[in-house]
Amino acid sequence: MKFGKYLLENQRPEWATQYVDYKGLKDLIKQATEEARKLDPAMHFSPRTTSLTVQRRGAQRDSAEEAFFRKLESEVAKINKFTQGQTRSLEARLNKLQEQAAVATTRTEKQELLAEAKSIGDEFLALEKYVNLNYMGFHKILKKHDKMLPHTPCRQFYIAHLHNQPWVQGNYSELMVILSSIFSQLRGDQLAEAQGGSAQAFKRSTTKYWVRTSDVSTVKRVIIENMPVFVFNKENYSGDAQLVNSVYFDNDSLELYHGRLDKKPGAIALRVRWYGPNAPKLCFIERKTHRDSWKGEKSVKERFTLPEPKVVPYLEGEYSLEQFKDDLRAKGKSEEDVEKAGDLFAEIQQQIDSKQLKPFVRTQYMRSAFQMGHDRTVSFTLDTNLCMIKENPEGHPSCTIAGRWYRDPSLPIHRTEITRFPHAILEIKLALPEGEQPPEWVRELMESGLITEVHKSSKFIHGTAVLFPDMVQAVPYWIDDESIRASILASAPEPKQIAPDARDALAITLADNKPRRRQATSEPRHPLLGEAPTLRLMRSNTMGRAVTPRAQSGLMAALGFGQQTDMMPQRLEPKTFLASERTFLSWMHMSITLGSIAAALLAFAAESSKSKGSMHKISANMVEIIALLLLPLAVGIVAYSLVVFVWRNGQIAMKQASYIDDRRGPLLLAGMVVSALSAIFLISCLDMWDAYRASQGKNGPLGGSTWGSMDALAAANSSIVTPHNILPQALSLPLVLAGAGGGSS
Repeated sequence: MKFGKYLLENQRPEWATQYVDYKGLKDLIKQATEEARKLDPAMHFSPRTTSLTVQRRGAQRDSAEEAFFRKLESEVAKINKFTQGQTRSLEARLNKLQEQAAVATTRTEKQELLAEAKSIGDEFLALEKYVNLNYMGFHKILKKHDKMLPHTPCRQFYIAHLHNQPWVQGNYSELMVILSSIFSQLRGDQLAEAQGGSAQAFKRSTTKYWVRTSDVSTVKRVIIENMPVFVFNKENYSGDAQLVNSVYFDNDSLELYHGRLDKKPGAIALRVRWYGPNAPKLCFIERKTHRDSWKGEKSVKERFTLPEPKVVPYLEGEYSLEQFKDDLRAKGKSEEDVEKAGDLFAEIQQQIDSKQLKPFVRTQYMRSAFQMGHDRTVSFTLDTNLCMIKENPEGHPSCTIAGRWYRDPSLPIHRTEITRFPHAILEIKLALPEGEQPPEWVRELMESGLITEVHKSSKFIHGTAVLFPDMVQAVPYWIDDESIRASILASAPEPKQIAPDARDALAITLADNKPRRRQATSEPRHPLLGEAPTLRLMRSNTMGRAVTPRAQSGLMAALGFGQQTDMMPQRLEPKTFLASERTFLSWMHMSITLGSIAAALLAFAAESSKSKGSMHKISANMVEIIALLLLPLAVGIVAYSLVVFVWRNGQIAMKQASYIDDRRGPLLLAGMVVSALSAIFLISCLDMWDAYRASQGKNGPLGGSTWGSMDALAAANSSIVTPHNILPQALSLPLVLAGAGGGSS
């Protein structure tokens, strides 16, 4: 769809005059293109110096391109003014609503205020959609300008200018915090108190989802209607989120990376984490241990705190266990807490020493947390602006040599040392009693289509695979997903330059003397990626409109494909593709058998056509009837098996959280086979009865010898000897069908 039409269909009618005038800007580009074609190429030349005493020509009409830039700037100003006005209006409504919520006592008043809060949330989402549509419009029109007018490219410069506009840079997360507190107050939430302890351990199930940037506010809105924003430390928060830095440790063989990737029982991840935008002061030493959920075990995260100056001595073994315990006792910790934290302290220190672990990769993001105070029964975290960075800078001493545990912040970060993840990551963490289901609104969010579950997604694994492609022995399955491909290519190593020969050098020299134009350059290629993406995890979606995962085509729904369930997504291995292929070949084997039988019968019919004159009507056409019953059945099985094979491979590639078996197709085909064989059996019985009646009419009811009657009956049915020889094979088809149906499930 053309963007101009898309803009008209998605804009809010009452704000129609406030959107970017995409058509007007497009018309100016067309005029500027026509003017450029009419002008002599020599007139494109412009001297690079000027003189204040040279007389200029009289006033002349501005070019269409100059009018384009003036209109572009006025459109940016218009959108900024409208956005700021709407934001101030929402803030005023929120402040008034907050005052009313503080004094509301009756249930009727609270219900009315809840409706007003939801209305404000809807207005905010509509404003965000308005901003996104206009932002996309400017990107599109600038791209069109550079394409139509390559001699005056401006997209790269103007996009940077656009990013600095208040309506683009504005942080409106404070509105979400106020709205969250209003919902919490009207619900009457009881927030749990914090529980002390130097060493903390959390046993819970965590499910991770990818969220499009355009859907982040919608997801926040759904969550805050049911659960408040959790602010652990107001000093480190900016709006509803705080900056989180995590330095992950590994060794030169990437032992921890491969252990976590393979999900080996007991595989660990070690990291040092701190919160806030400033230099670290209090650090959390954390260890995550993987456990197999199918054994009834849950993964565990354990941690303790250290002041920043003591992190390096701890990593190098100079800060002893006794010193750590003495420091805890000095803080007034109980002996039980001291012993528990001391055990974790010693275990992690021993693992760092034995595995020769060192700082390897850092993850950095803005985290919003949602939970009922310190109650971790049901909690959410939403990570945005996610990036991964090499902790040891290229071309500079490593952290170990420099005596540091994290990267020197004064050193620049090269393009190949950082990768930016294009989506937000939502984690739903549940610590529910055995057998208890999550709340209904949580299940609705999971099935809404706003979030896409990515089984066992990991920031550490993704960052290590992208930034160290030459060191990893295996990569996660999502690495070749089309929605993150551009972000991975942005971190790809520089393409190798081949020394040009004399002719190439001459061609480059001649090209440099030509008028300035955009040169075609070879794009960097990442070692992990092929020519095209092979995975599509994120479902197609239009802005502001969620596509539910239950949407299926009419044919697929009719056959019962893709029935969604509440089960956890399957961990599908490459051998699953081979199993699907084997099932397809089983169906093909059965169809080839049926087709061969039908073709053989037709060939037999052609050979015996001379003897049909003396036969009964049914006997004369028996072979053709059987062939016409079996041949369409074989064609139908081929078509069915091909459709199922293509659909199933798509589901496997996308790792859909649904069954990949077909529950109706095998039953339908079995019914068709039974019907065909039953028809053949009935026709054969009718033919034998007619032959018997004919023999009785010739020899009398008991005339002639018994053997003579049998000979006459055999002669009358001589044309169906071959079909009857084949029927035992055909009658075995239900068993083959049952085997193929079993394979498909």
